[in-house]
Formats: sequence, structure tokens, C-alpha cells
Amino acid sequence: MSRTVFCQYEQREAEGLDFAPWPGELGQRILAGIGKPAWAAWLAHQTMLINENRLSPRDPKHRAFLAAELEKFLFGGGAEKPAGYIPPDA
Repeated sequence: MSRTVFCQYEQREAEGLDFAPWPGELGQRILAGIGKPAWAAWLAHQTMLINENRLSPRDPKHRAFLAAELEKFLFGGGAEKPAGYIPPDA
């Protein structure tokens, strides 16, 4: 049986994650208050950030940037798109 959480990103009840997807206190905060749909939205946003900004997850400065963006995206009311980003035609 899946567990539900009140998702702080979507502001509604949602299916909770199965494990902490990030290390440390931030990961526990995500596990306790972020649902699967919000985490999937973050993964899509993170992929865009990595591609548009040419980030390397191996670079400590880039990891710190992604962690800050993760917190803003999930808990701070959203994050900015990269400068010059043009969404694809739908």
C-alpha cells in the first residue's frame, strides 16, 4: 500500500515517495512533504537546467547550484528558467 503525504509543492494530498531521493536533511524533508508527481516535475526541470546551463553533476559547484534550485523549486514557490530558454512548440 502506498503512503500519502500533503505535497508542499502541489498543495494537495499526493502519493508519497518510496525513499529519500536526496541525501541528508533535505532528502528527509522531501520524503516527508513532496509527492511523486512533484518529484517528477523536479526531475524534468533539473534535466532542463543541466542541459541548458551545461552543468556537470560531478562538479561540486554545479551540485550546490542544483541543490539550491531543488529547494527553491519544491519549497520556495518555483524556480526561474535558464536565461534565454525558449520552450519547445507544443
